[in-house]
Amino acid sequence: MDQQQLQTLRQLYVRQRIRLMVNQYEVRAVGPDGSPGPLLAFAQQKRLAFREQVTLYADDQRQQPVLGFKARQVIDLGATYDVTDASGHPIGLFRKDFAKSLLRSTWHLEQPNLGAATGAERNMVVALLRRFSDLLSWLPYHFDFTIDGQPAFSVVRRWGLRDNYQVDIHHPQLDRRLVIAMAVALDALQSR
Repeated sequence: MDQQQLQTLRQLYVRQRIRLMVNQYEVRAVGPDGSPGPLLAFAQQKRLAFREQVTLYADDQRQQPVLGFKARQVIDLGATYDVTDASGHPIGLFRKDFAKSLLRSTWHLEQPNLGAATGAERNMVVALLRRFSDLLSWLPYHFDFTIDGQPAFSVVRRWGLRDNYQVDIHHPQLDRRLVIAMAVALDALQSR
């Protein structure tokens, strides 16, 4: 799917594949009937890497990169992640707000010429339960991102054995590649 077609999408579906030594993610468009549609990107993240880096590819054969994100610092609780396209050109960035995330996970996402979006867990009770008990880390959570107080996009973790997310995009100018990177990062980096 080319960038122009991708930019028209209003809903995405992200699913984590269960693998032993790596985290893998499928990003799909949502079909007309609400089911997962065609594969848009495939991501793989090595566990226990010193500097977080995730590359997203056109398919699960990992031959053609489409975008990626990489931490600026080796180890940092509030690290900034640069998001780049397949050629390495910057698309934007995101970072975790460490202080606010002590109670409710909060992320900031920036896109040039658009401004900053801030996303936080919607439900404070679920956020607190997830922090204080590893047994409850499976609880679904919702992130709502806003730009100047207006909805930009949301990421909703659904019930299930695998991590599945529905992404609803409200802001028409928000780069879908940046949204995809953030949606994958919410699962890949959330517990770090």
